[in-house]
Amino acid sequence: MTFDTFGLRAELLRAIDAQGFTKPTPVQSRSIPLVLDGHDLMASAQTGTGKTAAFCLPLLQRLSEGGGKRTPTRALILTPTRELAAQVHENLRDLGKFLPLRSAVVFGGVNINPQIDRIRRGVDIIVATPGRLIDLMQRRCVDLTRLETLVLDEADRMLDMGFRPAIERIVEALPKERQTLLFSATFSKEITQLAGRFLDRPQRVETSPPNSTVEAISQEAIRVDQNRKRELLSWMIGDNNWRQVLVFTRTKHGANRLAKQLEGDGVSAEAIHGNKSQGARTRALSGFKNGRVRALVATDIAARGLDIDQLPHVVNYEIPEVPEDYVHRIGRTGRAGREGVALSLVAGAEHGRFEAIRKLVSVEIPTREVEGYAPTEPLDHGTGGKRRGGGGGGGGGGRRGGNRNESRPGGKRPGRVAAKGGRQRNGGGGSGNARRGRSAGQSR
Repeated sequence: MTFDTFGLRAELLRAIDAQGFTKPTPVQSRSIPLVLDGHDLMASAQTGTGKTAAFCLPLLQRLSEGGGKRTPTRALILTPTRELAAQVHENLRDLGKFLPLRSAVVFGGVNINPQIDRIRRGVDIIVATPGRLIDLMQRRCVDLTRLETLVLDEADRMLDMGFRPAIERIVEALPKERQTLLFSATFSKEITQLAGRFLDRPQRVETSPPNSTVEAISQEAIRVDQNRKRELLSWMIGDNNWRQVLVFTRTKHGANRLAKQLEGDGVSAEAIHGNKSQGARTRALSGFKNGRVRALVATDIAARGLDIDQLPHVVNYEIPEVPEDYVHRIGRTGRAGREGVALSLVAGAEHGRFEAIRKLVSVEIPTREVEGYAPTEPLDHGTGGKRRGGGGGGGGGGRRGGNRNESRPGGKRPGRVAAKGGRQRNGGGGSGNARRGRSAGQSR
């Protein structure tokens, strides 16, 4: 099957070709025809499998057939986080760049006035976070009375973050006659209830078992004492010359502290979380993408909103309290069929939570110890976490078998990682081996 099969406009096929897409992914091949036929849709797919294009392409096709009316807004895409809203809007613009359709992205943390000006000039599509959209609605700056299509992207995450009242308030202001598309990583009881209220006889698409992980992601766990995690992480980044690693912590304070500690070890690092201003979050992400920042330390706010091309490594510095968050965290790597490594640093107190993750994903996650970092903490077999909400502490994976050198620090305290491969200083928490130019997985 090719994208020609769907009968898409030449302008869309041209944009698809410019993006380098060759054939539809499973979620695209099953969802696009249903959306084009006007059905409401419930779709579940693993992260990184092309679900954004699965709703953007048919949405653009249907709106372009309607003549490209500018006012009022004809389509609304709701997302849980600012980063995801920005990413979806970027994908939307890339796919629709040859069509005469206008779009806007609105979210909090930035000045609302430019967003108001943009909407008042007339847009066909709005990509929004719920809170900022309600603010615009209260100011009577957005007209949704003729909305044709509503998309709820990452619906399960929006419920986790407490957005259900906001979603209900928004939907109540929309026309009853509309198309509604719901995309979620899982079809939980809460999601099914939400769909029952807001969707009309929806078609259902599931392209993988619930909570499954992408096969291209190699997962591994390392048992290590909590107070030595940062030391081990710094050493692994330096010894394997990891140039780009996304690290997840449980709390905002923990993310700030770890980023500062990694900087002290000679690893360029930035923290990204909900207490950061939008400008700071944007700068940190930009630096991570362009290589200025080597380690991006994030809370789970980043698990659903970051799309980093060919991200090679994800580290769960702390195991999430909600097992499902593990799936979303490691889904930042191994996207679009590319390989990725997901590594979890598991302390004794996190053992029960990690076992809950193993049970959830139903996949073998090998566990090992690193020489010189043998754990001494007793194993806590209790899960100690929640079933819904936040996420946190350390979970998952690395290339199976890993780099032989990863487990051979010789028991010595690692030295300081020179940020640009310079001289090594003792007493830090990293390794000067970055200057040797070895890539992750390459033996000495």
